[in-house]
Amino acid sequence: MTLLDRPVGWIARNLPGSTRLFREYQLDFCCGGAKKLRDALTEKELEPDVVLERLNALQEEPDDNWSNAGRPELIDHILTRYHARHREQLPELIHLARRVEHVHGERDECPNGLAQHLTEMFQELESHMMKEENILFPILLAGMSGMQAQGPISVMRMEHDHHGEALAQLEALTNNITPPKGACNTWRALYAGLAQLRDDLMQHIHLENNILFTDVVEDAHG
Repeated sequence: MTLLDRPVGWIARNLPGSTRLFREYQLDFCCGGAKKLRDALTEKELEPDVVLERLNALQEEPDDNWSNAGRPELIDHILTRYHARHREQLPELIHLARRVEHVHGERDECPNGLAQHLTEMFQELESHMMKEENILFPILLAGMSGMQAQGPISVMRMEHDHHGEALAQLEALTNNITPPKGACNTWRALYAGLAQLRDDLMQHIHLENNILFTDVVEDAHG
């Protein structure tokens, strides 16, 4: 079964990032969530192949083993796969969280405060990524000695710890990112996106802490 034959609401719940695309095309994934994507596109007179291609691009592709990758190749992967992805993910998640809190704020299970927490996460993550892009990565790509990079690396590792603490708070706010019984499509789409963010951020930190940074520090010590 292709995505065209799936209900729009099912795609919103199961494919993180799709809600941003649906809003761009003005496709209703809430009240109209039971419609098959094919039918929803026909009603809007949209070209199915174009939308399907963009949805397929959102689907997760597992990382290869980056342990033996060259430094420029690994840095480029981090920039395109994680830095760019986080900058797409978080604004949409903040938007969805605000909607859920506005509509369901009186429910005990509602993650009140989540939108603010995600906003703070985005601000801290953006600052962190800018430091890497403007300071650390240029040092590494210029072939400077590992000794010169150890100071910035220690700061990045410390900030990674803070990101881990933020993820733990996110899980506490969302019952370990588990939607409650009867949650609407928007709520489920939000939690699917949060789970994707958690996985992406953990893999991002792993590639830096355990591969990129470790290799640089080991080079510095001969």
